Amino acid sequence: MVLLAGCVATGSAFAWVSAQVASSAQGRMYSLADAPSASVVIVPGARVRGGKPGGFLRGRLDVAVSLFQDGRARAVLVSGDAAGRSGNEITAMIDYLVEHGVDRDRIVADPYGLDTFDTAQRAVRTYGVREATIATQRFHLARAVALCLRAGIDATGVVADGQARPVSQVRSHLREWVLSRPKAFLELRFPRDPAVSTPPDDTLAEILAVR
Repeated sequence: MVLLAGCVATGSAFAWVSAQVASSAQGRMYSLADAPSASVVIVPGARVRGGKPGGFLRGRLDVAVSLFQDGRARAVLVSGDAAGRSGNEITAMIDYLVEHGVDRDRIVADPYGLDTFDTAQRAVRTYGVREATIATQRFHLARAVALCLRAGIDATGVVADGQARPVSQVRSHLREWVLSRPKAFLELRFPRDPAVSTPPDDTLAEILAVR
C-alpha cells in the first residue's frame, strides 16, 4: 500500500510539472495546415544517421520546407549540435533543406543549440529573433513553445510528423515526461545562460530585410 501510494504521488507530481510547463503554450500550437505565418521557422536539432536526418528531424524539416514554400516563413533557423554524438546536426539539416527546395541564403545555422533552452535563448540573444514558429513533434512542442516564450519570442508551434521507429517514440515520450519537462520547469523559473555564448549575428536580420 505504501509503495502504491508512493507511485501515485510520484506520477501525480510528474503530471503536475508537465502541465505547468505546457500551460503557457495553450492556444499557440497548430497543425501544419492551420499554422499562421511567421518571419522565421526554428528547427531544433535531433539525431542524424549516417549524415542524414533521422526520423524526428526529417519531420521537423519537412514542416520548415512546407512553411517556406507556402510563403508562411521567410527564413529558417536550424539550431542544433554541430558536434553531436550522432553526427553534425547542422550540416544534415542544411543539406536536407536545400535538397528540398529551400534557398541556401535563407537558412541561418546555430551550431550551439545544444538543447531546447539554449536554442530559444540563443535565437534571441545571438540572432535577434523576436517572433517565430518552432517545428517539432507533438510530445516536444509545448515545452519548446514555452521555452521560446520565456526567452522573449512571440512563438507559435507547428506539429511535425513523428517519423521515428516505435521504440524511439516510446523512449522519447518517457524522456520528455521524466527528464525534459522537470528540467524545463526549473529553467522557466530560474533561467540560465546558454552553454555557449557568442557575439550577436546579424545574418538573420539581413535576410529578413530583403523582400
